[in-house]
Amino acid sequence: MNTLELEEVQVIEEKELSLVDFYNLQGMDMMEKASKFNSMLEKDVFTKRLFQQKIVACSPSAPVRSVKDVYSGHTKQMFQFASNDYLNLANHPKVVEAGVEAVRKYGAGPGSAPLLGGAFEMNIELEQRIAKFKHAESALVYPVGFSSNSSTLISLLQKDDLAILDMLVHASIVDGCKNTNLKHFKHNDIASLEMVLKKTKGEYRTRLVIVDGVYSMDGDIAPLDQIVALAKYYGAYVMIDDAHSTGVLGENGRGTSEYFGVEGQVDIISGTFSKALGGVGGFIAAKKELVELLGYCSRGFMFSTAMAPQVCASVLAALDIIEQEPERRVRLWKNIRYFKNSLLNLGFNVSHVESAIFPIITGDDQITKALWTDLFESNIYVGPVLYPAVPKRLSRVRISLMADHTQEHLDTLLTVLASLGKKYDLI
Repeated sequence: MNTLELEEVQVIEEKELSLVDFYNLQGMDMMEKASKFNSMLEKDVFTKRLFQQKIVACSPSAPVRSVKDVYSGHTKQMFQFASNDYLNLANHPKVVEAGVEAVRKYGAGPGSAPLLGGAFEMNIELEQRIAKFKHAESALVYPVGFSSNSSTLISLLQKDDLAILDMLVHASIVDGCKNTNLKHFKHNDIASLEMVLKKTKGEYRTRLVIVDGVYSMDGDIAPLDQIVALAKYYGAYVMIDDAHSTGVLGENGRGTSEYFGVEGQVDIISGTFSKALGGVGGFIAAKKELVELLGYCSRGFMFSTAMAPQVCASVLAALDIIEQEPERRVRLWKNIRYFKNSLLNLGFNVSHVESAIFPIITGDDQITKALWTDLFESNIYVGPVLYPAVPKRLSRVRISLMADHTQEHLDTLLTVLASLGKKYDLI
């Protein structure tokens, strides 16, 4: 090791490392980086008792859940505020039973990719159902939600095209745009979007504006009606990721397009079954011709085993419940309004939140880890979000609400947050 390499390693050891440092540690190969990362993790998790890497659940998704404590090795009951199971459908009896019946009838897995005979009739039924639900001509179902964005975009956009991204879109969208040209606009800023559309008009084969419906780290909503109108005016297409909107937004839970009254006007709608629908996997809904193209050129679909039969059956049952039990969405929005007003009264900065996602921003990774640990030790489980998952100085704990949270559950969390907000100078 030369003197320069020695100096670099000494600096690394003396400072607090964050996850982003491990993308490019100078003078270290991949196994050395892995060793260094594990040393940091060991120090944070077991010496400082900060930021657990993985929480092991021992019971189904619910507002109160059994969780394994890595320090004691015992399981304990915790208030769950880290789940995207917004309507509590993951453990709904009808959803579970539909999956069980499908396993008995079709087995645990399809055995092949869709184009090679792996699709059951219910796979096709789910694609037809989600297309109807989203007011689209056709749909394609992916076994992994991440691929519904990444694989779709990789297959559609190349070197002569342009992706115009809100600067806070999901990582799966960013990964899907690695083979094309990129422009970003300021988050939810229509003037910034118009500036990009003006400057790029006539320069690319395809221009696709891509936004999230509900932003998963901030809980705010894209102004989709304005975005669609502006894109149409400048001759661009629009794609929206409805992962956190499906089942939650709109009078019937159909998502952001319904919420803003622009159903049928969005060119591509993507989403997942892993949030309000309580399952796994994802989808693309669009014009029939575009969906047919993706079915033969989207690698994440072509080279993946088809969605498991029990997942298809459970998602179909979940769609039935969303349509038949609107009171679940009513309860969720009652919780959202109560919790937001309570946080504002305590002095937390959540005025921008418009959904079931509430970020408590600390602005410092170490404070976020400490806050998360204090909450965990108070039997409250939330999600810690550190740089680079969010920008520097915007690290946070992420709280998400469910329809079946009671006011007592919410008040328990609010009482703890009131105390910790003062401890960490957050209010």
